[in-house]
Amino acid sequence: MAKVWSKRFDDALDPFIEKFNASIVFDKKLILEDLDCSIAHAKMLGKTQVLSSSEALEIINGLESIKVEYLEGKFFPGPPSEDIHYCIEEKLISLIGETGKKLHTGRSRNDQVGTDIRLWLRKEIDNIEILIIDLQKAFLNLAKSNIYTLIPGYTHMQRAQPLSLAHHLLAYIEMLQRDRERFKEVRARVNISPLGAAALAGTKIKIDRHFTAAELGFEKIYKNSIDAVSDRDFCIEFVSVSSLLMSHLSKISEEIILWVTNEFSFAKLTDKCATGSSLI
Repeated sequence: MAKVWSKRFDDALDPFIEKFNASIVFDKKLILEDLDCSIAHAKMLGKTQVLSSSEALEIINGLESIKVEYLEGKFFPGPPSEDIHYCIEEKLISLIGETGKKLHTGRSRNDQVGTDIRLWLRKEIDNIEILIIDLQKAFLNLAKSNIYTLIPGYTHMQRAQPLSLAHHLLAYIEMLQRDRERFKEVRARVNISPLGAAALAGTKIKIDRHFTAAELGFEKIYKNSIDAVSDRDFCIEFVSVSSLLMSHLSKISEEIILWVTNEFSFAKLTDKCATGSSLI
């Protein structure tokens, strides 16, 4: 199938450039988010009567079928499709014919990929939240059973004061709580819908941006279409917050490494979570 932009060009793209330009190898991770985004968009096109109700339903059913095929391991996105968005459109057109081409009405891949990334990242933040809570509970349970367990408290690797192990463990709960709060702040900025901003200046087609935002669980929409498609601040924020979380996890890991050495001997690791040296 010809590329969506190819009718403007006389010559075919050089194969090397085509491969270099393709993002399908890594953006196929967004397939479920892209399908959900497209289903919401199709529902909106039907609601606003941009498409007939029968056309919208046909598209929605086709997209749902693709989702089922993918989840059952029967659909494998990849080259020669340029990206996951176009890959799904190709699959849809092969299933339902010309009506599938109408899915792209009133949107661009610019606002589409921006929406997909936000949906994916929102889900990942929610998963991280669950994992952090589980880790906090583990520390709390250990602390409850070690209130009267005394260990030396260190400053600059020198013994300083006697310390309750529980108090030491509870410090990590506080660090992780700040991590949770930071992720929540990032999530709030992730949870804004760019869908409908199109390439950069919106569309003359009478779409309903608030409808698609509600369908996809976004709290609100971007006020400015240029900002909507260009904003990646939230990605940088996510990486920054994640690095702080990792620094806390690294701190925990380093303490465990010290505590299980012969010099400290505060703790022991079972064979299930330890490896040996390669020295014979």
